[in-house]
Amino acid sequence: LKLMEGKARQVYEVLQHVQGIDDLGLLRNIGQPELHADLDERRMASYGVSKSDANAVLEMAVGGKQASQMYEGERKFPIRVRYEPQYRESPTEVAALMVPTQSGKTVPLNEIADIKQVTGPSLIYRDDNTRFSAVKFSVRGRDLGSAIAEAQEKVNKAVVLPKGYSMKWTGDFENQRRASQRLAQVVPISLALIFFILFILFGNLKDAGLVLLNVPFALIGGIAMLLITHTNFSISAGIGFIALFGICIQNGVILISVFKQNMLNKMSLDRSLSEGVASRVRPVVMTALMAIIGLMPAALSTGIGSETSKPLAIVVIGGLLTGTVLTLFIFPLIFERTYRAEHTHYADDLPANRKLVTH
Repeated sequence: LKLMEGKARQVYEVLQHVQGIDDLGLLRNIGQPELHADLDERRMASYGVSKSDANAVLEMAVGGKQASQMYEGERKFPIRVRYEPQYRESPTEVAALMVPTQSGKTVPLNEIADIKQVTGPSLIYRDDNTRFSAVKFSVRGRDLGSAIAEAQEKVNKAVVLPKGYSMKWTGDFENQRRASQRLAQVVPISLALIFFILFILFGNLKDAGLVLLNVPFALIGGIAMLLITHTNFSISAGIGFIALFGICIQNGVILISVFKQNMLNKMSLDRSLSEGVASRVRPVVMTALMAIIGLMPAALSTGIGSETSKPLAIVVIGGLLTGTVLTLFIFPLIFERTYRAEHTHYADDLPANRKLVTH
């Protein structure tokens, strides 16, 4: 316990120099007086005293021993026998207690044991049947991920644990780590469901794949904005990416639908693309602009709760900036390269009962 408390003190001193860490404290164990009786087996053997007899006397004197039970209706209460206070108030009085021997005689407890009063822990903290000493703190004015990353780096350099000891970061950080693991499962599933819906909408893998190309366009801006603002990835940022994917995929569906509608109307491929972009540039840009303006206060906030809303706003703003520009200028070029060879046969190959999605 003393070793763990010493290591906890070292961690405490290191965390004092980490920016953003506040309300730092130790789970202190003030201690309480304890009576220790160290039985000497050699002396016990010479007097003919067994350990069970010695322990029975100590138990009855200090804590009391259950002799019977009392029943009141359906409830039962133990009846404990205990020495009078004058026989157990100090180590000297406990040492004078008489212990029976195997020959029927008695011997003072201090003849077979060393009795002393020490200060022991008033409470032993345990987790999963393992003792621990804890350092608690809060994070203010900074996102949790970057604060813990810096704290872990400094603590690992300054505090060396002996073999058999380990250090664990729990609390909100552990919850965030678990949520990140769940998010890593949710994002691929979400993209797979989006792809399946797009396949049902367009009826072919080519158009569904083209629409999903808008996802990397959004990723570029979101990741770049996180790097520029020195913001760590968090659950809030992950949710921002998921929302961003939906907006950019919607833009892709709008453009592909109008491109194919123009092609169905016997327009040339170049004209289909140019008129399609021209006719849809306003709703696409206005959607992005309104979202950016609405999220700007959250992206610039520094007050309480900003560590949750700020990463989401930063990701969405950055992703919309690059996603909108690349969707309007690069996505039509990719579509043109994909459909150039088969454009002349497109109208003939299109099923008569096929209805195109328009916006």
